Amino acid sequence: MRIAYGTDDPTPATEELRAHLEAAGHEVEVVADGLEWPDAGRAVGEAVAVGRADRGVVWCWTGTGVVMAATKVGGVRAALCADAETARGARRWNDANVVGLSLRLTTAAVAAEIVDAFLATPVDEGERRSIDRLG
Repeated sequence: MRIAYGTDDPTPATEELRAHLEAAGHEVEVVADGLEWPDAGRAVGEAVAVGRADRGVVWCWTGTGVVMAATKVGGVRAALCADAETARGARRWNDANVVGLSLRLTTAAVAAEIVDAFLATPVDEGERRSIDRLG
């Protein structure tokens, strides 16, 4: 899978997760590495929206800002996830295509669990009518 990857503050956790994704066979395109959070979120969102990436992963201190910035891009459905089950739900019921992570709260191990669940979970097509209402 092609993953757009970004963070406003590169840390050991962001680097470990990127390496984890690459080791799992994903093609990771780093589109933001130290950009301010609005730019990092937008860059990941744009890469997904134009089809350069299938999904996106973006980090900032709380995760909230980059998710807000990503969702400003048409066609992006970003979800802030703190655990794997929330990531599964974001994919299953909301067809989220970008996952946001908190640098403050998320270890590399937990980030790997979250992102693995996010990437592996299919969309429940029974939810398509509701998902389409998101715009």
